[in-house]
Amino acid sequence: MRFVWNLSLMYFFWLSVSTSASGQANASVEAQTRLNATSPHHPDTASTSTPKSLTFTASTDQRFFFFNDTRTEDNRRKPVSVYGIRAGFLFPPRRDRPALQSGRSASFKAGAGFYFINQQLDHPGLLPNTSESVTRHLRIGTVFYERYLFRRNAFEVSLPLEFGYGHSRYEVNDDGADKHEVARGVFLPLGVGVSAAYQFPFIRWFRPLHWFGLNMLTGYRFILKKDIPESQINYTGFYISVGPSFFLENLTADIKHWRQNRKKKK
Repeated sequence: MRFVWNLSLMYFFWLSVSTSASGQANASVEAQTRLNATSPHHPDTASTSTPKSLTFTASTDQRFFFFNDTRTEDNRRKPVSVYGIRAGFLFPPRRDRPALQSGRSASFKAGAGFYFINQQLDHPGLLPNTSESVTRHLRIGTVFYERYLFRRNAFEVSLPLEFGYGHSRYEVNDDGADKHEVARGVFLPLGVGVSAAYQFPFIRWFRPLHWFGLNMLTGYRFILKKDIPESQINYTGFYISVGPSFFLENLTADIKHWRQNRKKKK
């Protein structure tokens, strides 16, 4: 019951914030999406254009998870590095949303991701019928929906919602040499969070600078189905990610902009 209650609270928070932000939008639907002209405040034509169609985006994704089964000697949760990659599309808004004033106007982002973990668990007995420490190998595929709440100039804030399918495999060491598998399973993770990003400012003589920025993500992942139900292993918990970010959509927009300028010169 506690799990269902926590899940309901997190989902209600995510839905209420998303609905509140959406309710501030103008109800008039644009008849046609048009490219905006360059202005003194937005010298980058490529990045200030409202896209007519979907815009492809991709990025690496490293997160630090605080699993329930990974703790220090004083029983505090210890962060576990999770590596992955995400790819998807930016979807242009169909309605006027004042909070989304960024040049790359987008209402939400959706796509898929892949993550992997190779972790040594130094607490014997987590798996049934085992007294040794185990090595955990996780492979997770996800689909995500990320709605933008705020997108203006160099800043953006969004609410990511993820659902995944994961496969786990556990190995133990025999006399510190050979390894053999002792368990494997399938699990279903669900994650909700809040993400904020900052793009480095545009400089006319050095356009590549605005391809990069900083990203911060925090949230909570629930495991809807455990891989080994009778075990003490549990990777439900909070996660956080803070680090550099690469904006692929800015790179592709600049390439398109350079090609257009080259055609005009000819």
